[in-house]
Amino acid sequence: MHIDMGMLVLIFIINFAYITLNTVRFLLVMRGYRYFAAFASVIEITIYVLGLSLVLNRLNNPINLVVYALGYGVGVYVGMVIEDRLALGYTMISVILPDPKSSLPGVLRENGFGVTQHAAYGLEGERLELEILAPRKNERRLYGLIKDAAPNAFVIAYEPRYISGGFWLKRVKRRNARRKKQ
Repeated sequence: MHIDMGMLVLIFIINFAYITLNTVRFLLVMRGYRYFAAFASVIEITIYVLGLSLVLNRLNNPINLVVYALGYGVGVYVGMVIEDRLALGYTMISVILPDPKSSLPGVLRENGFGVTQHAAYGLEGERLELEILAPRKNERRLYGLIKDAAPNAFVIAYEPRYISGGFWLKRVKRRNARRKKQ
């Protein structure tokens, strides 16, 4: 059995590119970037057909299939890393603090985060609950601020599907007004 290293590399690269693009496209769809996702799907399916035809035309060599599968696995991982770096969309963080007089809301506001706070009551008494909406690109910095100021905080994060009004709407309107003046 002859092993064509060039063909193996090509099969790996094609499937790697296809799956990386597939993963990013899927995440774009989930985050509501429909037009980008549609454009990516055109490129994605072209790469897919090319890669699949290379493997199907060379099934006599099982190494081709193994390399195709390796490209798939690496592509999924790299696609997730790319999406994580792009950090598209927003995250909603709920923080429950054991100290109702915590300085964390002020710290977060000083760092540009919009914070809604309200009193809460838990098993062990009064608590302070915070809700923070932040761009995903600022998520790690936000977690760092929370951990530094309130290491005992209970933190839950989730992705909002719809945002309207409030802190974000005002910020966007101000930014657009500044752009019009320039």
